[in-house]
Amino acid sequence: MKQVVNGVEVEMSDEEVIELEDVQSTINIPTIAAYQGAIQNLIDATAISKQFNDGVTLASYIGSTVDVWKDQATAFVAWRDNVWQYAYAELAKVQEGVRPQPTIADFLLELPEMLWP
Repeated sequence: MKQVVNGVEVEMSDEEVIELEDVQSTINIPTIAAYQGAIQNLIDATAISKQFNDGVTLASYIGSTVDVWKDQATAFVAWRDNVWQYAYAELAKVQEGVRPQPTIADFLLELPEMLWP
């Protein structure tokens, strides 16, 4: 059986083709959990950039009596929600075959930008 590998047509046995397909299906294909972890790391790093412990901590300041912290938390929670809404909508498109699957690094670049007050 002829198989195209990296743009070159190669004669392969049926067993070799099946093995090649198995390898190709498991190499560099991020899972939803991998995207979720990377996105959560970005969210936490964004909070840490403002000297909060993590995203959960920053979000907890939404009811703060200190206006600066309250404003930061309000903006952060809105941004975090936009990030997750975008991410899940786009990853659903990938799962439906509507768009190609991006690398995690490329996907993170697509996410909405955090704009601090």
